[in-house]
Amino acid sequence: MNKQLNSSENKLNVAIFASGNGTNFQAIIEANLPIEVKVLVCDHPDAYVLKRAKKAQVPVMVSKVKNGISKEERENNILQCLKANNVKAIFLAGYMRIIGSTLLNAFPKRILNIHPALLPNFPGKNGILDAYNAKVSVTGVTIHYIDAGIDTGQIINQVKVKRYPNDSLKDLETRIHQVEHQLYPNTIHELINKGVL
Repeated sequence: MNKQLNSSENKLNVAIFASGNGTNFQAIIEANLPIEVKVLVCDHPDAYVLKRAKKAQVPVMVSKVKNGISKEERENNILQCLKANNVKAIFLAGYMRIIGSTLLNAFPKRILNIHPALLPNFPGKNGILDAYNAKVSVTGVTIHYIDAGIDTGQIINQVKVKRYPNDSLKDLETRIHQVEHQLYPNTIHELINKGVL
């Protein structure tokens, strides 16, 4: 192990945003990447990813959507937390909120997302189900930059996943998640090595 690479001074300070189970959060923190996960931002106070963060001793910010608080106010609160932790990049890992201009402007080309389909096909929150219902023979996983649209940002990396005729939805989901858990950490590593992040 390269001690210099893994010393905290040479690690990239990042935040991970997640809304649910957190398997991609887990894959990233277990991948021995040259990053320091300074905070998990979660919009659901009962999401399982919070338990994963606690076990991994990653600080948490729960940013719940509430009546009377605008998206801009909510993102400003998140931004203050990210600035306080000197965060330089954001990795969305099953975060089910559209990122607004406050965070987009603060982190241009430094917010990554993973999507369980081959974009531009099957954008939105049901990428796996939509591909399955469309009976495509090939779907996949996409890593892309976030922009103001829904899954419309510049594509960074894609891997195809075959859909077999006798696949159940669960079969396809399982294979896609296996690819996700490899592709996301590998792509992050490549971007850091290239000096993009």
